[in-house]
Amino acid sequence: MQEIIHTKITDVKAEHKNPHDGYEYSYRALVPYGLAEQCKVYLYEIPPGKSAYPYHYHTKNEETFYIISGKGTLKTPQGDKKVSSGEILYFPANENGAHKLTNTSETETLVYLDFDTDNKVDVAFYPDSEKIGIWGKNVRQVYRTNQQVDYYDGE
Repeated sequence: MQEIIHTKITDVKAEHKNPHDGYEYSYRALVPYGLAEQCKVYLYEIPPGKSAYPYHYHTKNEETFYIISGKGTLKTPQGDKKVSSGEILYFPANENGAHKLTNTSETETLVYLDFDTDNKVDVAFYPDSEKIGIWGKNVRQVYRTNQQVDYYDGE
């Protein structure tokens, strides 16, 4: 049976990620994967001029961002949108929810809370780079979409 999770942001260690040029962030897993059954909550901080993740959408997990401070550009299927503190962004689990958040400030960190549903397995598509990611418990794999094989290949 699940228990109540009670934490303070300052009690959670920040993890820093600098995976690739143009991408950098730190985050705190306030309600991390595996601790809750259906919900994850993270605090993200994106430095000026950087993005946390490439343009993508999920097929199972929904996401909601609350912008605490800073400003940025949100890339969506409907075009780029400016975002700033006090705004809530919801991304459905389909191609209409594709998004990429970039900090457009030259000096201020973009800080937001990320509330996600937590399905045991999720598939994410990356339209700009033609990749597919499979995420879940003990699964973190990314493939090019043009590397498809027949269902019975190798059987």
